[in-house]
Formats: sequence, C-alpha cells, structure tokens
Amino acid sequence: MSVVTSFAPLAKESAKVLVLGSMPGVLSLKAQQYYAHPRNAFWRIMSSLYGFNADLPYNERVEKLTESGVAVWDVLQTCIRTGSLDSAIENGSQVANDFSWFLKQYPNIKRIGFNGATAEKSFRALCLPHLKTVIAQNAISFVRLPSSSPAYTQTLDVKIATWRSLLGHS
Repeated sequence: MSVVTSFAPLAKESAKVLVLGSMPGVLSLKAQQYYAHPRNAFWRIMSSLYGFNADLPYNERVEKLTESGVAVWDVLQTCIRTGSLDSAIENGSQVANDFSWFLKQYPNIKRIGFNGATAEKSFRALCLPHLKTVIAQNAISFVRLPSSSPAYTQTLDVKIATWRSLLGHS
C-alpha cells in the first residue's frame, strides 16, 4: 500500500459549484492532472455542460471550467491506497482537505456535487461535522452525482443528463 496525496483545488473566486472526488487515481497522480484516465468521463461531462471541447489541452480545459464557475477538488488530502479504486483506500488512513479554509476563500460556493458515493461518504464523515455553521450560513446544498469513473458503468449520455439535472445546469 502507498500513501497518496491529492492536488491543490482548481478554483476561481467566482466559483459557485464545487465538484468533489475522493482521491485522484494512479494515472491522474502520474500526470498531475485531475481526471487524467482516458476512460474517465469527467471532462466529457463538463465540456457538454459548459460548452468547451473536451480534447483541449488540460490547462485550457481547466480555464474553461473554472471560468464557468466550477471548482474541482478532492475530499481527501492523503490516504493509503494501492491502485486507483476507492474501495482500495485503507480504512482509518484518510486525512481530509481543509474545507474551512476553502469555503472562506471561495464564499460564493452554493452547491457541492460529490463525484460518486465514496466522495460523499468521506466528506460527510470527515468534514461535515466541522462545517455545519458555514454550510448553514452560506446555504450550501449537496448532491451526489453518478461517478465519472469508468468503473461506474452508466452510459455517458445518462451521466451527462444526470449531472446536468443535479447541478441545476439547463
């Protein structure tokens, strides 16, 4: 098992939506890019919702997404895991990112979307107990999105439609 560490958030001051994964997979960690696995649907979903080309270079995709008011981060700062699957995260090894800091830096966040069940479960267990006041003050809502991971076998069209509906994007 290996200790893995997540990335800094992708965000601009104007961010209204925060999409949270659990921890980057092996290919993402190697590339130092969110959602770098070619079969992960994240960038195809986001490009469909926000009107940019999913095949743009990474830095340009990040710019287009953050310009659209979307921030991206992971619930976990570190954990012990072998491979990329959330199910391989060693229980008790999870250390959460600093969401008190994040929500102060980005006070316009009104919705947090969890990219899959593990992200939601980890956030609710490790972070939410310390954030209840700021969540209430900022009227932040939560939604679990179908995972963009290739391990989650919904079709791309269904994932896009569900993300569009749940993120309140018409």
